[in-house]
Amino acid sequence: DWLHAGDDAPTVLIYGHYDVQPADPLELWTTPPFAPDVRDDYLYARGASDDKGQVYIHVKAVEAYLQTNGRLPVNVKFIVEGEEESGGESLAAFIPQNGDLLAADIAVVSDTSILGPEQPAIVYGLRGICYLYLDITGPGHDLHSGSFGGGINNPLNVLGHIIAKLKDEDGHILIPGFYDQVRPLSDEERALINQLPLDAAKWLAETGAPAAWGEPEYTLVERLGARPTLDVHGIIGGYTGSGGKTVLPSSVHAKISMRLVPDQDPEEIRQAFVEYVQAIAPPSVHITISGGHGAKASMTPYDIPPMRAAAAAYAESFGKEPVFMREGGSIPVVGLFQAYLGLETVLMGFGLHDDRIHSPNERFYLPNYYRGIETSIRFLEKYALLNG
Repeated sequence: DWLHAGDDAPTVLIYGHYDVQPADPLELWTTPPFAPDVRDDYLYARGASDDKGQVYIHVKAVEAYLQTNGRLPVNVKFIVEGEEESGGESLAAFIPQNGDLLAADIAVVSDTSILGPEQPAIVYGLRGICYLYLDITGPGHDLHSGSFGGGINNPLNVLGHIIAKLKDEDGHILIPGFYDQVRPLSDEERALINQLPLDAAKWLAETGAPAAWGEPEYTLVERLGARPTLDVHGIIGGYTGSGGKTVLPSSVHAKISMRLVPDQDPEEIRQAFVEYVQAIAPPSVHITISGGHGAKASMTPYDIPPMRAAAAAYAESFGKEPVFMREGGSIPVVGLFQAYLGLETVLMGFGLHDDRIHSPNERFYLPNYYRGIETSIRFLEKYALLNG
C-alpha cells in the first residue's frame, strides 16, 4: 500500500488475481502458455488478460506516478489473490475479519472487457454464479451392454435426459422457481443496455458459431449480461478411448453452472436445482449433487462520483466516451466488498472479448495495456479532485 496522501485524501482499494484457469489442452497453444510471447501487438500467455495483465496496469500506474511526482493524489491499497478462479474461499473468509486493514472509499477492479480497441466501456453490473457437480451412479461396475442393456439403466442416458429437461429449445430454464426472484429490467435500463454499439455480425464471427441463440423476447445484449443462464461445462463418463467398447458405465459426472442476476440467491437456486433433478431422475440410479461455489450478482450505480471520474479518465485516454454496460461474468469479490466493507466497485476493464480468456492462446492487446496505465493515472487524479 501507499498511504501518505493525508488523512483527508480518499483511499482506493485495487483488487486483482494472479491465479489462472488450467491451460489445457496444451496442444492447441501456438506457443507455451507460461512462456509469454509478443505477436502483432498482442501478448500471448495464460493470464495475460485474465487477470495478471490487467491488475499490473495499476501497479505500473502507481509506479509511474510516484517516479514522476513523488507522491500520489490519493491513498492506495492493493489486494491481489490466488483463488479467484476456484471460488475465492480464503478471501471470502479474510475480508470480514480485516475491515480495518481493507478500509477504503472505493474499490477498483480491472477484470472485465471493453467493447473494442477504440471503444472503452465501464461495467456497472455483473452476474452471480452457482456452480455444481452432478454425479449419477447406476450399477456397481461397468457392464457389458449386450448382456445387460435393456435391463439396467445407463447413467449416460439418464444424464442426457436430465440435461434435456433443464432448458427448452430457446434457452428458458425449466427449474421450478428459478425466475421467481429475478429483478425485472426497467424501461430505463433496457434503453441504456440497448444503446451499446455492439456489432452483432462481428461478435458472431469472433465466436465462430453459425448463428446466435437464446431467449427470443430479449435482445442479444440483454441476454449476454442481464439474463440468467444455465450451462453444462463438462461430462465425464463412459469409454472415450480409441476404437469401440460396448459398456454401460457405472457412473457419469457433469459440471454445471448457472449465471444469476440481481436478487437471485445462489443457495436458493442450488436448492431448487437439487429438488428438480431429484424429482425427474428415475429410481434406477443414484443422484449426488455437491458444492462448487456461488456468488450473488452485483450492481454499481453508474452516476456516483467515482464512476464519473472513471468515465472522464477513459475519455481522455482513449479519445472516446465510454459506454456503460452489464457483463455476463462473475467476480465474487465485488459482492464481498459491498457486503462487508460497504464499498462500491468501479470495474475498469481493458480486455477485449476476443482475448480468448479461459481458452488456448489467451492474449492481451498491448495498446490497451498502455492506455490502461494512462487511464488509471487519470482516474486517481480525477477521483482526488472530486473529493478535494
